Amino acid sequence: MSSDSSVNSALADYAAGRLTAQQLVGVVAGAYYREPGAVSRERLKPLIDIIERAHPGIVELSGNGEHPGFTVRLADRPFPKRYESELRETVARVVTAPGSPLPAPEAAAKEPGLLQRIVAAIRRVFSASA
Repeated sequence: MSSDSSVNSALADYAAGRLTAQQLVGVVAGAYYREPGAVSRERLKPLIDIIERAHPGIVELSGNGEHPGFTVRLADRPFPKRYESELRETVARVVTAPGSPLPAPEAAAKEPGLLQRIVAAIRRVFSASA
């Protein structure tokens, strides 16, 4: 499922410090509320509990004229800073939980980011041509 992979990469990026809390909240809440039958909902429940406590009213349900049901819209408000440490701890628990396809936060932090990979590639090009 593509949304599971986007949630997985968002959790890994947040654990590695490459994603803000607000960005993570958008990805997690979007995946949780848009896919009510998804297996990953159970895994995301601890995160949603923190998000809803810290950020009440994160989602807005509105009618959809195209198909039956509701459309989910995320509220555009910043995530409260005082809950970020609790969110980070919960992400670490979810990432390292048994059966989680994600690497541990320490392993994710060691993976080079996009910018680091680009710089390394440019260095290889110039060192090979010299």
